[in-house]
Amino acid sequence: MESIGWVVAAAAVVAAIVLAQRAAQAWARLAAAEGRVAAEVEQRVAQALLEAREAADARRDELEAEVRAQRTELTGRTARLEAREESLDRRDASQTEREEILLARRAELDGRLGELVVMGERYESELARLAGLTAEEARAEAIETALEAERPRIAAEVQRIESEARRDANHRARDVVVDAIQRTANELVNEVAVSVVPLPSDEVKGRIIGREGRNVRTFEQVTGVDVVIDDTPEVVVLSSFDPLRREVARAALEALIVDGRIHPARIEEVVERARRDLDERLQEEAEAALVATGVGGMSRDLMHLLGQLRFRTSYSQNVLAHSIETGKLAGLMAEELGLDAALARRAGLLHDIGKAADAADDQPHAQVGAELAAAHGESAAVCAAIASHHGESEAGSPEAQLVAAADALSAGRPGARRDNLADYLRRLERLEELAVGFEGVERAYAIQAGREVRVLVRPEQVGEGATQQLAGDLARRIETDLEYPGQVKVTVIREQRATDYAR
Repeated sequence: MESIGWVVAAAAVVAAIVLAQRAAQAWARLAAAEGRVAAEVEQRVAQALLEAREAADARRDELEAEVRAQRTELTGRTARLEAREESLDRRDASQTEREEILLARRAELDGRLGELVVMGERYESELARLAGLTAEEARAEAIETALEAERPRIAAEVQRIESEARRDANHRARDVVVDAIQRTANELVNEVAVSVVPLPSDEVKGRIIGREGRNVRTFEQVTGVDVVIDDTPEVVVLSSFDPLRREVARAALEALIVDGRIHPARIEEVVERARRDLDERLQEEAEAALVATGVGGMSRDLMHLLGQLRFRTSYSQNVLAHSIETGKLAGLMAEELGLDAALARRAGLLHDIGKAADAADDQPHAQVGAELAAAHGESAAVCAAIASHHGESEAGSPEAQLVAAADALSAGRPGARRDNLADYLRRLERLEELAVGFEGVERAYAIQAGREVRVLVRPEQVGEGATQQLAGDLARRIETDLEYPGQVKVTVIREQRATDYAR
């Protein structure tokens, strides 16, 4: 039994040793495996780090390329902006001194307005608290108070600005007028409607008179003109106040002389043909005027009236040529000032259209022309410019004022009219003398180139109700004692003044 125990013990020891050896081998294999795993992990980590570094380098290169491209684009944009800034700087540098002054004034006024707003806000709460006003009422009260305090300074500033603007406007107006006259450069027109028909020989006079004067009587009845046949050799004079009738008679008589057949029936036929030819010529003259001034089409009846101006004169100045020149001058000045040049040209061309109409003597041609233009479809602006070109009515637009100025320029150019300076001054002096000759008249002034006389009366001698009577009496005196073109407007002014002294 004892020996069995030792055997068992020895076997147990041997088994323990074997197990210890195996355990040591297992730990050794485990350590080797861990080493291999650690080496493999380290190798993989190194490989991953290398790949990550390469990817990072590649991404960095891409980003650097993008940055360089953006920087290049930004540099181009910067260059373009700098070029644009230089262009703007050059443009700003070319601005006029007046614009800089206006900007400075605007900034100053804006600053003052800001001061007023601050003052108003400061007063608003106090006014509302003391007077029990609403916010709107308090604001209105504050603004009124601030404006009242600043009114003298604002008035002085406004007066200064108006004075400078008026001075600049005068210089600018002179430049515009001179430039318009230079660019127009029309020939001076000084025509007189003739009524003398030359004859090939004095024998033709007898044929014109006819047996017992029947030819000349028929001619006068059909044409409405007087035929003057006197001892003047080889000449027949046609007399009529109507230039169109005189033109028809002249053309008809010349045609009869060339034809040689002069008898009542032939006279009527030739005169009727001359009227038709004149109507066609009137349309041609009107169309040429529209082309010359660059004016668009208008009604046929209005063109017929416009063509009639070719045979009418004012102080020996042809009215159609004057109208064309007025339209050109008004259009050029309107273009220079940035206004409606088409409106100015049209109104300038039609401003004397009233002279082609048969109107009552007491109606001014400007008013007649405005009514005719309105009746034939012209715009209200054109009609207003026509009506106001002599000052009988108020000019409703800058273009209307340009038409009036162009009318005066065309009529006042040297050589445009036959009326000389001495006769013109004599007529103005005579007009003032007639007015001063009435009882109670203190002073009289002829204005508007003699188209108006303004009379100042003594209020203690001329009652308020007598001014109209005085105006009528003076107008009748002017009609009987003075020769003048068109019409003369009489304005009587009665001013009541009260004077006292504080001692």
